[in-house]
Amino acid sequence: MKILVLNAGSSSQKSCLYEIADEAFPTQALQPLWEGKINWTQDRGMAEIEVKTATGATLQKSISSDSPQAHLTYMLNTLNHDATKVINQLSEIDVVGHRIVHGGENYRDSVVITEDVKKAIAHLSNLAPEHNPAALSGIEAIENILEDVIQVAVFDTGFHATLPDAAAIYPGPYQWVEQGIRRYGFHGISHQYCSQRAAQILGRDVASERLITCHLGNGCSLAAIKNGRSIDTTMGFTPVEGLMMGSRSGSVDPGILIYLLRYCNYSVERLDEVLNKASGLKGISGVSSDMREVREAMSTTGYAYAQGNSRAQLAWDIYVHRLRSGIGAMLASLGGLDALVFTAGVGEHSPQIRQAACEAFGFLGLKLDLEKNEQQPVDEDIATPDSAVRVLVIHTQEDWAIAGQCWQVLKCNYKV
Repeated sequence: MKILVLNAGSSSQKSCLYEIADEAFPTQALQPLWEGKINWTQDRGMAEIEVKTATGATLQKSISSDSPQAHLTYMLNTLNHDATKVINQLSEIDVVGHRIVHGGENYRDSVVITEDVKKAIAHLSNLAPEHNPAALSGIEAIENILEDVIQVAVFDTGFHATLPDAAAIYPGPYQWVEQGIRRYGFHGISHQYCSQRAAQILGRDVASERLITCHLGNGCSLAAIKNGRSIDTTMGFTPVEGLMMGSRSGSVDPGILIYLLRYCNYSVERLDEVLNKASGLKGISGVSSDMREVREAMSTTGYAYAQGNSRAQLAWDIYVHRLRSGIGAMLASLGGLDALVFTAGVGEHSPQIRQAACEAFGFLGLKLDLEKNEQQPVDEDIATPDSAVRVLVIHTQEDWAIAGQCWQVLKCNYKV
């Protein structure tokens, strides 16, 4: 079975092609036959396309066009042309899977995409404006390029559908519940994959573990996972709630928003822009939304930005404080902890963040192996042998998890 995965972001489109035997889905991730990525400029008039294959062939190309679909068509045509060719024709693709950030209340399991599903994704775009429209654009592009190929929607909110009402419902008027205003949670594909991979690494049954998974990238969220099910998480009705992030604020006092609207001439549009794109690491540091650049600014004298060093240090301190607080909240929901998992860009590549987070939980008997932590671990336990809590660094593989969902949907619905 050949499975194409599309993972749409606000300014990028990532894609992978996997080939998986029909008989049984592998227990560990396979290397994709082909990987492609489109990076768009702000006006989407120019696209940078990067392609690589499992055999080592690569392609880099700048495409000038106002059509994202033209960019996607060009990228997909590298699947069966020139040095990056891995299949003879696009019709060999059996199914295309899409990461959909927000599925709302009605879409909790992965489903074959129909017109009704497309309408629901479009309707929920006001809750995930950076992602749902981009995913919908990818779905429609595939309809034009591959015509009648089966497409599957895999929802980032799905894994958190098991949240108990006490964790999911906000303490506003009950009418909110009736309006579908509740905590949905996000990064569910990553949290679920990492919980299953953690159990594999530890040689344990995920159904008996208490885990906290820390997805720390440009967007950040935690999940408390008990017996393989999400029981608490930090993101909520939208991806803005929770931890401090790259350019998102995370949780703030709602009274601040009322104050800004009432007394500071903020429009709803400006408030949205500030909370999503001008806050977090970027807003506090004045340097960047990238943790690596914030770290560099902390240690660089005479940094070009006004008060760059002190503001970068403050951004770091707030980020660590909120991360520790979030882990503490998840810990309370679980009533104990067997393993703490770090994943995504910051979680996988910042030993300083991992160390800073773990230092607060020595009272649990958690002991980090500082040498292992510094050695760029991948899918490894970096706690000391006598630590009461295991600490894992896991390379999240959302694309592989999406491929797995596609495989299951086809097996159940089409007897492939």
